[in-house]
Amino acid sequence: MAEKSSRGKSSRWTLQNKTALVTGGTKGIGYAIVEELAAFGATVHTCSRNQTELKDCLAEWQKKGFQVTGSVCDVSSQAEREKLVETFSSLFNGKLDILINNVGKDYWKSTVEYTAEDYSFLMSTNFESAHHLCQLSHPLLKASGAASVVFISSIAGVAFYSAGSLYSTAKAALNQLAKNLACEWAKDGIRTNCVAPGLTRTPLVEPYMENENLMKAFFASIPQARAAEPEEVSSMVAFLCMPAASYITGQTICVDGGATVNGFFFQPN
Repeated sequence: MAEKSSRGKSSRWTLQNKTALVTGGTKGIGYAIVEELAAFGATVHTCSRNQTELKDCLAEWQKKGFQVTGSVCDVSSQAEREKLVETFSSLFNGKLDILINNVGKDYWKSTVEYTAEDYSFLMSTNFESAHHLCQLSHPLLKASGAASVVFISSIAGVAFYSAGSLYSTAKAALNQLAKNLACEWAKDGIRTNCVAPGLTRTPLVEPYMENENLMKAFFASIPQARAAEPEEVSSMVAFLCMPAASYITGQTICVDGGATVNGFFFQPN
């Protein structure tokens, strides 16, 4: 019995021999996801708009013994998305086991302040890029036979959060896309899920972390009363890509310290 249990554990809780494409993997949650997947045995390809940043990260991962390659890509560009998938396909013989749509940007404005340019940029970066990458990657994912797509969404797409209406709308669209694709692509052996982080300590958020009053207000609505670390998000992503999660699809899982289930904006002492 012990021997059987050991075999099951090793095969269900690993990403050995899996190929993965992670967008925006050189900082924040994306960086943590690349490391998490690689540490579990996956061979990862990632992308960044910044060539120097990408080169530095690839050197770090090589020192750690991770199998990671990378290419420069702005996923808000249709042509560059097409080139990214072509590059991946040529590197990994047309088979993709794991697709992580991680890239996201935000402008914190009130709804009436957004411009047409803001709308175009935020929607193309946060939603259109993920939707199009899924379209482009479908043949590669289907070739896997047991593929996993994970969208990095946000609790701003689940409940009201001070992140701006365009960002929140784009993230909510990702949540629905995961549901649709879960049903549409199940026959192809493809699972799709969303991970929706709450406040997470990333380079984007770090400047705000120094504002004690702002953080006090944020933490008052989070039962665990702190921000997440990127690794606490990437661990959920890795799990959803494992054989152990083979019956989980179409879900949006909040990694938020309890923020979205807290019905109050403060906790009594």
